[in-house]
Amino acid sequence: MAQATVAGAPARAGITPEERKVIFASSLGTVFEWYDFYLYGSLAAIIAKHFFAGVNETTSFIFALLAFAAGFAVRPFGAIVFGRLGDMIGRKYTFLVTILIMGLSTAIVGLLPTYASIGVAAPVILITLRLLQGLALGGEYGGAATYVAEHAPNGKRGFFTSWIQTTATLGLFLSLLVILACRTFMSTEAFDAWGWRIPFLLSILLLAISVYIRMQLSESPVFQRMKAEGKASKAPLTESFARWDNLKIVILSLIGGTAGQAVVWYTGQFYALFFLTQTLKIDAQTANLLIAAALLAGTPFFVFFGSMSDRIGRKPIIMAGCLIAALTYFPIFKGLTHYANPAMFEAQRDFPVTVVADPAQCSFQFDPVGKARFTSSCDVAKSALARKAIPYTNQAAAPGSIAQIKVGDKVIASFDGAAADAKEQGAAFTAALAAALKNAGYPEKADPERMNKLAVWLLLTVLVIYVTMVYGPIAAWLVELFPARIRYTSMSLPYHIGNGWFGGFLPTTAFAMVAATGDIYYGLWYPIVVALVTFVVGVFFLPETKDRDIHHA
Repeated sequence: MAQATVAGAPARAGITPEERKVIFASSLGTVFEWYDFYLYGSLAAIIAKHFFAGVNETTSFIFALLAFAAGFAVRPFGAIVFGRLGDMIGRKYTFLVTILIMGLSTAIVGLLPTYASIGVAAPVILITLRLLQGLALGGEYGGAATYVAEHAPNGKRGFFTSWIQTTATLGLFLSLLVILACRTFMSTEAFDAWGWRIPFLLSILLLAISVYIRMQLSESPVFQRMKAEGKASKAPLTESFARWDNLKIVILSLIGGTAGQAVVWYTGQFYALFFLTQTLKIDAQTANLLIAAALLAGTPFFVFFGSMSDRIGRKPIIMAGCLIAALTYFPIFKGLTHYANPAMFEAQRDFPVTVVADPAQCSFQFDPVGKARFTSSCDVAKSALARKAIPYTNQAAAPGSIAQIKVGDKVIASFDGAAADAKEQGAAFTAALAAALKNAGYPEKADPERMNKLAVWLLLTVLVIYVTMVYGPIAAWLVELFPARIRYTSMSLPYHIGNGWFGGFLPTTAFAMVAATGDIYYGLWYPIVVALVTFVVGVFFLPETKDRDIHHA
């Protein structure tokens, strides 16, 4: 065990002005940093058109999500680099550096020429900026959580750090709010053409505010005491990851804590947004408003569950959140379909679409270089359905046979896209498919008049409350699992592998799973399996830590 359990002193009543300042300054800066990071995800569909042109629509969107995920991929490396600095030179100056990198990288995105202007250099530079953002965020969270926890009195760490836990959601909320404001005051065409740059450029102002506020803070008292006593670590990477007693806790906190927390977080906020816009075909402004309203309603529960964890423990709340989410995702997302796009739900129920094809002819239509041609009759059929976001099931046909699409009892034969008369066949196929789908009631987009917005908002709010259960107490849990001399490094790596890899790749992985199968709910298996694994490992192998004394080096 990284640290022995020691009963903490009783929590004193109230909160001092200095503690309030620490929470506010740390949280505000982190809100702005999350705002910078999540702007990209909120605008992924528009960014796909500007920076990943020249490939098919499915590939373009997957590429945009991969660029979004690139920032998550490097977060663990940022955790290692900045965690080491934080344990050696201090918490305060390290997360000053991270916010500078994040703010400048985001602002440059707002000035970056598109693919149409500078070709392949545009996506290369964009991905480079995302990598810099990921490195910065890898150092930010651990510093802010450690800094606040080390200022907190015993018995109130869950409450104090829960304010840091609100920052990711508030950052996402702020990004959605700014995007909505821009969309409101300009036409859709103007926003899609150039208005999307405004939220990125706003980062310059937020950066100036954040740096000014953080310059007013003093160093963590725990770190100052360690420095004065000569107990600060000279080799935090070695102590954290080359010694089994601590490495074991790092691995267990990842598998039994942050992995499940991450997939619940990203399913409840980002995947839900993609599901509404890409799958259910709700217009972006309505979807953003619904998500923003759910975030607004759910955010106080971060503090509620963080404070509750000071009384009943971190572990029971986080494990309950993982289990309940895993058991209810399917009915919740089916409920979203039912209430957000009733026409699609009814058509899917009454006139299910089936692709009947030789499996050997069916490709996974991801084309990284934009040169592949998907011309088999199966690929033609699935591509046509993917462009219309029509869910379907698969049925095997005889080898070598021409694929068919069944819409209820109606059968539409596909065609060989490499045939000499493919253009003529394609026109007839497209017309026949469009007519069949229209007759079956499949909508081109969600009808706002039929949408039950209250029910959709309630379901989205439930998803956000799951997020608050797993995320509200986890900062305190991670801080308490590791000794002060290597805390920044040790807690940052499992947090950012969990959230950067398991969580950050969730939208890409889930969307690709849906694209490969045609089942709009199939992508949910990813967060469900990961959350259940976390529940089992966390319950049986990780300790409760709420009464630990965290001030020992």
